[in-house]
Amino acid sequence: MSNKVLINCKEASTICDKTEYKEATKWEKIKLNIHLFLCKKCSLYSEQNVIMTKIFCTHLLNHPDHIHLPGKVKDDFKAKLKEQMN
Repeated sequence: MSNKVLINCKEASTICDKTEYKEATKWEKIKLNIHLFLCKKCSLYSEQNVIMTKIFCTHLLNHPDHIHLPGKVKDDFKAKLKEQMN
């Protein structure tokens, strides 16, 4: 199935994750975009993935010495995610 254009949801989520870490090939991105156009659940997953990456990157840039997130920061993440989803 690797050479086909249509992929299943599991493959789409894997490519979505690879895309966030800039590890996906152009062909994988094309297949992912086609899948996201057709599958609303995966499209929502992709949107959430982008939001979470932005939130985590912002936190890590502001607090590079933290390995574990304190409860307050986790609550802030949840609030920001809900805000972005609405």
